[in-house]
Amino acid sequence: MNAGRLTLAVQKSGRLAEGGFDLLKQSGVKLAYARDALMRRAENVPLDLMLIRDDDIPSFVASGSCGCGIVGENVLAEAAARSPRVAGLEIVQRLGFAKCTLKLAAPLEGPVQSVADLEGRAIATSYPALTAKFLAERGITAEIVEMGGSVEVAPRMKIADAICDLVSTGATLEANGLAAFETVLESEAVLIANREALNGGGATLELLVERFKGVIASRQTKYILLNAPKDRLDEIRAVLPGADAPTVAPVVGRDDVVAIHAVCTEEVFWSTLEQIKAAGGRSILVLPIEKMMA
Repeated sequence: MNAGRLTLAVQKSGRLAEGGFDLLKQSGVKLAYARDALMRRAENVPLDLMLIRDDDIPSFVASGSCGCGIVGENVLAEAAARSPRVAGLEIVQRLGFAKCTLKLAAPLEGPVQSVADLEGRAIATSYPALTAKFLAERGITAEIVEMGGSVEVAPRMKIADAICDLVSTGATLEANGLAAFETVLESEAVLIANREALNGGGATLELLVERFKGVIASRQTKYILLNAPKDRLDEIRAVLPGADAPTVAPVVGRDDVVAIHAVCTEEVFWSTLEQIKAAGGRSILVLPIEKMMA
């Protein structure tokens, strides 16, 4: 790490890169233009970005080349299963994007329909260490066939009896005649850090974490404004999603009506608005929150 500056590892390109740069931008981190394809420097925060392959991020953070990194939990877990040094890294903050699931799957009408059926079978995967750990914890002995990609075609090509692969929507599994039968890992993007950064990263790491928390909270939160009859206030409060203590203010010229302002920490559906309206709410507005700090 550069003296006085924290180095953050970010995927060079891909879903994690897009989500990571968007999170940094919304957190107010302004990056200077650079021709260097490896490094980016923040202008307003003592932070440097190192742009590398996502598979390499855990190793760079564990070695101390970077103090922290934004990485998929699936990549971190696979690396941690292989390396005690990576296993010592800490997840500082879950980031809420790039969500996916590592699942076991097999042909719909095939002999493998459960974890127990994997005994003595071959499993194709890009996550051999995680798969081996999962099977060992359940006392299953199976052959693991490591593949760099196109894992879903392995059963059709007679390479393996089942697969362990990332699933987002399930469309790829369905297109290849496969069905998932067990979840190995629920994954999302996470902010990781090594001990040196946690102990000496100080204000910069704390600033990043607090701003990230604020951005994540604002994405999940809405601001609701409405007018309502004073005598139906309790009824409306009961249907406001995730609202702890809404602000209630008088309406000029109306003694029987109040204005309600509420920060809702749960998703606001059309059905919610219809419930509020049925309870007497009028002039209902739902607004996004750009920034939020507890």
